[in-house]
Amino acid sequence: MYCYFMGSRNLLRRETSLHSELEALKWAMESMLQHSTCQRFGTDCKDMIAMIEQPQDWPNFSTELEIIQTLRLCFSDFKISYIPRTQNEIADSLARNARSFHRYLCFIGCSIPVWLPRPPQV
Repeated sequence: MYCYFMGSRNLLRRETSLHSELEALKWAMESMLQHSTCQRFGTDCKDMIAMIEQPQDWPNFSTELEIIQTLRLCFSDFKISYIPRTQNEIADSLARNARSFHRYLCFIGCSIPVWLPRPPQV
């Protein structure tokens, strides 16, 4: 039986949406190193996967990608997969809720907490 972790955190707005995506992945990786043996991550951002696979092609993100590459070394079998947003509506809903939350928010768990609004089909 698998326990799929999900999380939500309202991070500060970054220079670009790609910077925000990398910051979110960094947080997820750090969180999983503390709380789980999870080795697999999902994203709806194809550019982020390309950045991780070919960091030298993205010099404007070198600092962030260096941190991600260092974190990768902590995982014995790190994998990141593309999951279309339409197939992962829970993650999309958590992200939307985190952006609209007016207080500090940091959540990691196996289910959506009762105090977070649920996506319509959950």
